[in-house]
Amino acid sequence: MLKVSIASDHRGVHIKARLIQSLQAAGYTVHDEGTESDSTVDYPDFAKKVASKVSLGEVDRGILICGTGIGMSITANKYSGVRAASCSGEVMVEMSRRHNDVNVLCLPGDMIGDRPIDDLVLLWLRTEFEGGRHAKRVSKISEIEKANLRGDSLKNESTNPSGT
Repeated sequence: MLKVSIASDHRGVHIKARLIQSLQAAGYTVHDEGTESDSTVDYPDFAKKVASKVSLGEVDRGILICGTGIGMSITANKYSGVRAASCSGEVMVEMSRRHNDVNVLCLPGDMIGDRPIDDLVLLWLRTEFEGGRHAKRVSKISEIEKANLRGDSLKNESTNPSGT
């Protein structure tokens, strides 16, 4: 069974609490990275906890919840090997796994509200990456990431925009 790290800011704390119970009941190992109250906090502080665990291979997947999922996604994508996406519906959740091998799901707490999302998250956790032509594309994303970390991608892009 997958190991999952989960965190939220103040706008997703109640959803996170419900989701942890559901995931544990389904047999997942869940690491709660906070926050624990609805007092205002800064979402990057919690996104980095989950993203670093995914990046280091300490957990298989991460789940982040903030108002829109966008800020958490931006923060998580700063970590090597993390592919985070803000998703709010079944099609986005499923395709994020099948085609993009997303390993951090970012949820929009403000748009979810009290609506049950257990099935949505379970769909994401159970959906396999298709590989094939999508693996080539994910590999290209990883190469761009590595080049950016080395600091040479912008230099290369300005002289060879097609990347060939």
